[in-house]
Amino acid sequence: MSDVAVLIPALDCSATVYSVVVGARRHVADVVVVNDGSSDDTAAEARRGGAQVIEHDRRRGKGVALLTGMRALHDRGMRRVLTMDADGQHLPDEIPVMLRASDQYPGAVIIGMRRMETVPIAPMRLFGNRFANRWVEIACGLRLPDTQSGFRVYPLAQTLGLGVRSEHFGFETEVLVRAARAGLAIKSVPVRVFYPPAAERISHFRPFVDTVRIILIVLGLIFRVW
Repeated sequence: MSDVAVLIPALDCSATVYSVVVGARRHVADVVVVNDGSSDDTAAEARRGGAQVIEHDRRRGKGVALLTGMRALHDRGMRRVLTMDADGQHLPDEIPVMLRASDQYPGAVIIGMRRMETVPIAPMRLFGNRFANRWVEIACGLRLPDTQSGFRVYPLAQTLGLGVRSEHFGFETEVLVRAARAGLAIKSVPVRVFYPPAAERISHFRPFVDTVRIILIVLGLIFRVW
């Protein structure tokens, strides 16, 4: 598929990014990792797996990393980008599911809806996800079962034209609200995910702080001040 690339924002994921890249490259030839100022060997491990690596000289946030990669891929002529996290929670073997949905709904944003009931997840994080889902539904006027999943397919030109500004985890919320308002279709497809035991889990999402930040962004969008 010459019109699609995999985009992986990464921060201090040297233990997992190699296997994520290798798995992704079994399905999509072009894999780009945006190394968001990691202090470990994330960039080297991504290159070892066969990814092209774009470097941020300091941590700038997941939203900025996504935009950096999207702009670079758009400049290369890509029409679609499949985003996935570097920590291994998104399973590369689910990539064909996402791409089939993207083929079925050209120009739509495809969300990989995580099957939360099949994995252990902290109650606070589960509450945060559900609470954020409700606020995004209010802002979008759509029922979206998993607004916080980073496993997605975006139509590149349309997504970059939305003017999303959130620098951190709020990007994935803001882009949905702006996409809905712009008339882009948003489709959810169920996918399997993997969550390692809590002691082994790599996550830079802060359940309270980042959930509050997401809600403030949604409120700003609702009241047209963001």
